[in-house]
Amino acid sequence: MENFVNKVAESGIISLDLEEYYPKEPVMVFDLKDHLFMGLILKEKDFRAALLAIDWDQYSGAHVAITCSADAIIPMWANMLVASSLQPVAKTVFFGTGPQLKEQILLNNLRQINAADYTDQRVVVKGCGEVPVPESAYVAITTQLRPYVKSIMYGEPCSTVPIFKKKPA
Repeated sequence: MENFVNKVAESGIISLDLEEYYPKEPVMVFDLKDHLFMGLILKEKDFRAALLAIDWDQYSGAHVAITCSADAIIPMWANMLVASSLQPVAKTVFFGTGPQLKEQILLNNLRQINAADYTDQRVVVKGCGEVPVPESAYVAITTQLRPYVKSIMYGEPCSTVPIFKKKPA
């Protein structure tokens, strides 16, 4: 009887799945459009009253993006008022869209990786998964790991595209 050998497991290759660095907490969007008169105009008195009526606890522990999906001119102080109300309850308060916030959190989480832990290792950055990972994350992890690793590959351990290989000294 023939024994099967898992060559990938024996290769010492470290697989890095960038999906694991997405936020675990909910990502929510606060859309100022919902608080505009006729969907176009921000009236200060009405806006302040609307903010006082909001149950801010619904954003507790969440990452919240402040945006306006309407084509309206929003004074800067309006975003500041919303941020001031969110700050005590939300984990993160961000100006931009939900996808932009997720990308920012992903990049921040990747920066927390101690690249020195990968010194002289062969690393495969996983390429396919359930959640689309933005190109910015692949660029960030490549530039972060390159000074330390022996090699960087893209894909799956069984089928990779070489990205970087340290030259012998």
